[in-house]
Amino acid sequence: MQYEPIKKRLGKFFSGPLFMRKFLYFLMDLILLRAWHIRRALRKVKTEYEGHINILDAGSGLGQYSWRLSRMNKNWRIEGIDINAEQVEECSRFFKKAGLAERTSFSCVDLTGFSNPDKYSLILCVDVMEHIKDDEKVFRNFSTSLKKNGILLISTPSDKGGSGVDSHDDKSFIDEHVRNGYGTDEIREKLANAGFGNTEVSFTYGWPGSISWHLSMKYPVKMLNISYLFFLILPFYYLITFPFSILLNIFDVSLKHKYGTGLLVTARK
Repeated sequence: MQYEPIKKRLGKFFSGPLFMRKFLYFLMDLILLRAWHIRRALRKVKTEYEGHINILDAGSGLGQYSWRLSRMNKNWRIEGIDINAEQVEECSRFFKKAGLAERTSFSCVDLTGFSNPDKYSLILCVDVMEHIKDDEKVFRNFSTSLKKNGILLISTPSDKGGSGVDSHDDKSFIDEHVRNGYGTDEIREKLANAGFGNTEVSFTYGWPGSISWHLSMKYPVKMLNISYLFFLILPFYYLITFPFSILLNIFDVSLKHKYGTGLLVTARK
């Protein structure tokens, strides 16, 4: 299945008036479970950084997390980078209209070639590393770009069924993924080799999150890959499934999971 064309269409549809883009971010924050886990992790990070800091949103996509970061603290300067030039342009346009151009910027950059030594106190990387083959180079770039004691926060699929994979013979549910997921020891080792220490790895998308993901993401994406006419049906679909997904998301964020199809990683330089 292809996810990027769907993101592109969503970005186009919600790229008009300011309230449309804000409404998109609101919906993504509610529906996408990873946004719940990132929101919780960022609240912990916020207590450490009340003053002026530089933040990198590595793989900013539609700008959802740059928008959240810009609202959490007016002293934070957010730099979003993404390989998709069209999404970068849309984000630049929206954040300028929203009056945030002085505190936010967006540029089209390949993370494998990006390095900005000792600039950032926080690097946020949400559902990006599964798209990058040379991940170890990117981790080294992150380490170089972080200040001493800076924080790297990553959300990515795990190897416990991440990307919709149930066996070794399965391919990722999303065609754009170059790996099905990370093992906890694997990602710790790669980050350690890149210069990170004090790495915390926890599972997300436990049994409640797995059900929620199927309801809120996998089935809708499957429908849209058949025909974009399903965009007309989705509001009614979510009207039925939305209450269940919200309840499952609450359980997933509240519980500690022994296994899960997602990983939340916090590492310090």
